[in-house]
Amino acid sequence: GVPGTATYYALIMTVYTWVAKGAWFALGYPYDFIVTPVWLPSAMLLDLVYWATKKN
Repeated sequence: GVPGTATYYALIMTVYTWVAKGAWFALGYPYDFIVTPVWLPSAMLLDLVYWATKKN
């Protein structure tokens, strides 16, 4: 893989969490918002794994 990939992923997840929390608060705690975006980090992880494997 790529050196610092875990750090890079952690940064993405931190940013994603803050953005998601901000939007959730702004929208008034919608229940759907908790369920729907769960696939986004999974897609990011898959993309990151693919990217890391391709670079190797």
